[in-house]
Amino acid sequence: MPHIDAKDTKRDTDVIEPVSGESSSIDQQDDKIGAIGSQVHAIPDEDMNVISTIMSPHGKEVLVSGKLEDADDAMKLAMQAESITVTEEEDRKLVRKIDLYMFPLMCLLYSIQFMDKVSNGSAAVMGLRTDLKMHGNQYSWVGSAFYFGYLFFNLGPGQIIFQKTRWLAKTLAVFVVFWGMILALHAAPSVNYASFVFLRVLLGCAESMVTPTFTIITSQYWKKEEQFMRVCLWFGFNGFGGIWGNSMAYGLYTRQNTYSIEAWRILFVITGLITITVGFLIYFHIPDDPSKAWFLTEREKLMVVERIRTNQQGFGNHQIKWYQVKEAFRDPRTWLYFLFSICSNIPNGGLTNFMSILIQNDFGYSSGESLLMTMPTGAVELVACPLFGFLSVWCAKKKIPILRDRLAWGIFAAVISVVATCMLAFADNSRNAKLAGAYLLYVAPVAFICVLSNISSNTVGYTKKWTVSSINLVSYAASNLAGPQTFIAKQAPSYTGAKIAMLVCYAGSVVVLSLLYLINYRENKRRDQIAAEKGLDEKALENLEFRDLTDFENPKFRYAL
Repeated sequence: MPHIDAKDTKRDTDVIEPVSGESSSIDQQDDKIGAIGSQVHAIPDEDMNVISTIMSPHGKEVLVSGKLEDADDAMKLAMQAESITVTEEEDRKLVRKIDLYMFPLMCLLYSIQFMDKVSNGSAAVMGLRTDLKMHGNQYSWVGSAFYFGYLFFNLGPGQIIFQKTRWLAKTLAVFVVFWGMILALHAAPSVNYASFVFLRVLLGCAESMVTPTFTIITSQYWKKEEQFMRVCLWFGFNGFGGIWGNSMAYGLYTRQNTYSIEAWRILFVITGLITITVGFLIYFHIPDDPSKAWFLTEREKLMVVERIRTNQQGFGNHQIKWYQVKEAFRDPRTWLYFLFSICSNIPNGGLTNFMSILIQNDFGYSSGESLLMTMPTGAVELVACPLFGFLSVWCAKKKIPILRDRLAWGIFAAVISVVATCMLAFADNSRNAKLAGAYLLYVAPVAFICVLSNISSNTVGYTKKWTVSSINLVSYAASNLAGPQTFIAKQAPSYTGAKIAMLVCYAGSVVVLSLLYLINYRENKRRDQIAAEKGLDEKALENLEFRDLTDFENPKFRYAL
């Protein structure tokens, strides 16, 4: 084992860092504890913190810092929580309480961020393109412009700002207020196409942090096995946002002759004001982490820490640990998430901006009818996402093989998307079949939810989690940016090329999710075999799960399927 001076707190290895091969030798302490088993060694320092080495599942020595600032924010509560005992009934009550206080506002915000996106498509059939004198592929670039901002902010600024801040929810709330203001300003451009595109870019920057922040929040409060259902719920409220946005658009459109300005401008003002209001609610209601939750008692805060121990992760750490960034880039899962987002979101980017237009032009509905006929897409998503999450939980309780795994449901949803695209693209003689295919496409988000919940559950180490999430959302943004470009103006109204691109992408997503399932399954088997052969004293290193170790480093970690 490497000899470590616990007083030498300025060494690079005070930050959790994997070490391969021989470690440098440092003066041995008189109070060194002997090796426990063959994997863990521990040396208490003067402050009773622990510096130790453990053997990672990949056979490398990992130096674990004993400094609290290097550990997870949950460590202080974890030390107090060791003395409490939580009954199953207490745990159930706590989960219900967290759901009640957290979920309504989270779901509302996610509804609004999707309503903001579909407002662009609704405005298009309400006269936006005519009033701003768009021609050719200019409207396609309006759809892509949002994701230029989204892409830019996820390439670095967003990750740095949100990982460094200790006011996660409050920082998000400030961004929400700004995006509401930007959205309301969409009503301002008269005939200036360039200014409208610029506002779409700014909107993308402001909205880009909602999904990664919600992913972090979900991992802070709920166990691995609970996270998929929760992500299904808040993500599924995209559907409610679609229904809400299209309902407002239809109401404004039918009374457009009674307003002094164009109805599509009023739509942007209203959605902007709603967003600003929710931003203020987020600021005062959602806590920055469970230790600051105003609705939890001191005992309940300790209970939250105890219940998430099995996640092998805590609330987060605000140091940017560059070795975790490198590890994120070396992890094959990162690039499977990346590929999946490409496959899933090229179709999504096109449909978000063109579904209303497709229903109007390809299916032969009027402008008003197309707004009404677009609403069921939101209903499908609102029902399908929570339903798949519920089925996953039910199958897990019944211990039904494969069906208890969230990735199996993601693969199933991706297969449904392939079938739905075939209906949309090739049912030439049946408008009803094509319309049914268009609606079924809104089951596709279930597969994307699987990936988000995998990042939440299976990417451990706070810097690594933010890095993987950012890489995934860079892919998300780039794909959504490219999606509208598959709808080529000269192919209107059927947009055959776009439909073929969607079919290829959804088929690719089935392959990628299957590979992800296989890799996680085999790695869990390998780790179980290592643990059975070598063993690990569970008491050898207390609170290992709150040391901000990555999934590559922590021998106790297993990937959720």
